[in-house]
Amino acid sequence: MAHSGQPPARRTTVLSRTAVAATVPVALAALLAAASPAAAGPVGTAGAGDPYFPLAGNGGYHVHHYDLTLRYDPGSRHLDGRAVLTARATRTLSRFDLDFSGLNVTGLTVDGTPARFRREGQELVVTPRRTLHRGHTFRVTVTYSGTPRPVTDPDGSLDGWIPTDDGAFVAGEPQGAMTWFPANNHPLDKASYDFTLTVPAGRTAVANGVLLGSRTAHGRTTFRWRQSEPMAAYLATATIGTFQVKQYTTRSGIKVYDAVDPREANAAAPVLGKLPSVLEWESRLFGPYPWRAAGSIVDHAPDVGYALETQTRPVYDSAPDLATLVHESAHQWFGDSVSLTTWKDIWLNEGFATYAEWLYAEQHGGRSAQAAFDELYALPADDELWEFPPADPGSGANIFGTPVYARGAMTLHQLCRAVGDRAFLRILRAWADAHRHGHGTTAQFERLAERISGRQLDTLFRTWLHTPGKPPAA
Repeated sequence: MAHSGQPPARRTTVLSRTAVAATVPVALAALLAAASPAAAGPVGTAGAGDPYFPLAGNGGYHVHHYDLTLRYDPGSRHLDGRAVLTARATRTLSRFDLDFSGLNVTGLTVDGTPARFRREGQELVVTPRRTLHRGHTFRVTVTYSGTPRPVTDPDGSLDGWIPTDDGAFVAGEPQGAMTWFPANNHPLDKASYDFTLTVPAGRTAVANGVLLGSRTAHGRTTFRWRQSEPMAAYLATATIGTFQVKQYTTRSGIKVYDAVDPREANAAAPVLGKLPSVLEWESRLFGPYPWRAAGSIVDHAPDVGYALETQTRPVYDSAPDLATLVHESAHQWFGDSVSLTTWKDIWLNEGFATYAEWLYAEQHGGRSAQAAFDELYALPADDELWEFPPADPGSGANIFGTPVYARGAMTLHQLCRAVGDRAFLRILRAWADAHRHGHGTTAQFERLAERISGRQLDTLFRTWLHTPGKPPAA
């Protein structure tokens, strides 16, 4: 995630802004099934147990696949949708929840049979005709319509389906997926996706993964996209606008699709041209690129104020600078492939992507990582950089705060200094490889770093990740 302006604010740094497995892994199933005491009964929980977003996600099932069919009119801002979720019950369910906000539900079936449903805030509570037994794979079909609106996050910014003058900027971190499709909306639950997006002819609809094809008839164009590898709901996009499109394949076989608003094209072209070399550089550091597709969506959305690492194809509110491109590309490893189990651990996304900026600059004729660290460390003890430790932001209002990004990167720099460059790069690659297409926690990263380096690192991590205030000079 990256913010486009200064001073540092939501989704920013002080430097620069930047099909799924057939069964649920045992640890994931346990987390989803036991998210709250209510999980002891035959009812799925309204939330996956996240301390910052208690209603995000749901317990009792795991979604394997989303098939989303959307029709959007930018003029009226009206959306018609059909979502088919293929899921597996991780416990016996007489009732379960979906996260879904705002839009009108016009029909709902479970395994082809109409089911009862009701709305409770962001929860769509579903009671199927028959109890779903543990291990049963079931299909939920929801039809809906209306005018999608973004959600306001605890820090006051918008995410989700954000209307623009020619379409919509769709960026869902952390809550916004539920503004345009019913979901199990927590990073714990990852799935594959198919998108069928219909818009007026002349507009382009861009989603994640590989473009399967497009067809224009009767004044409308339908785009079909497929994201085969697992993806958290917040990383899904269906951004719509008047875009200039460029497609090509990199030397390593990655299919690239760039969609750029003409108003941003001149400024964006030199930076987007560096994407293949950036991905090659990051692959050398972090290991093989996690996806079969890449690209960029550069919109003209001046009221948004940030970019997001939507999986395979980051979405930018304006033409990005190179540091932002590096940042969002690094998230394809750290955040998208290796995902969070709780939003409290978001430094594992943002600290890593910010440190990638520092390393890229150092290795491409810019400022050294040490110089970036020193500039930050010189900030006074009452600066917002030291307001809270990266591994404990305290609330959802702080997960995009400066300490998560900048002090998170400083932690990684201190780790690199402590264990040496070679061991540090082994740690980064091992982290990306061991948790590829899965999840990771801060505690797991700390243990991995100690195992690979052979060093006792408790003091370093306690000081830089977990202790409030400005750390003492090393």
